[in-house]
Amino acid sequence: MTLATRDAISARPAPHLARLAALSLMAGLFAGGASAQSLPDSENGRYTFTPSADGVMRLDTRTGKVSTCSDKGNGWACYAIADERSAFDAEIGRLQGDNDRLKREAEALRVENDNLKAQLAQRGPTVSGKIDESMPKSDKMATPEVTTKDGQRRLEIPLPSDQDVDRVMGFIERAWRRLIEMANRIQRETIGDGKT
Repeated sequence: MTLATRDAISARPAPHLARLAALSLMAGLFAGGASAQSLPDSENGRYTFTPSADGVMRLDTRTGKVSTCSDKGNGWACYAIADERSAFDAEIGRLQGDNDRLKREAEALRVENDNLKAQLAQRGPTVSGKIDESMPKSDKMATPEVTTKDGQRRLEIPLPSDQDVDRVMGFIERAWRRLIEMANRIQRETIGDGKT
């Protein structure tokens, strides 16, 4: 390299030197921020590990979170265990809210009940629905009569009227038709199921 070439190069500012200066400045800033954090000592580190059946249990001593760590074949991976305490706290909070809401509703119903009682008291006496006298017992079917004729006791049972017989026959016919329809429907369903 000649002296003239060296003077020409040194006369213009080198862009690579400016980049190098900027990088060293940034590295100094990042290093200062990183050194501001305290490093855990080797005895009381951030994590404590305990062997388990599937690998190890990892406890984060700063946050209290527990994770399970295991080697799945492609490297170690840690997965956080669900925090039951927070789930219990959430359920307790929900139940307390429900309890407060139910207490407010019960109080509102109690106030409404007291208002209705006051309205009924203002109406005055009403006729009671209960009758003090007992109702006479009556039976639709006539009771059999015991008669004595020629010294022999005879029990006469009254026969049902034609209307009663017709009513019973109608009931039996309807029940028989339903039974036959049900048997036919079951037969159709079983035959239909056999074809598929």
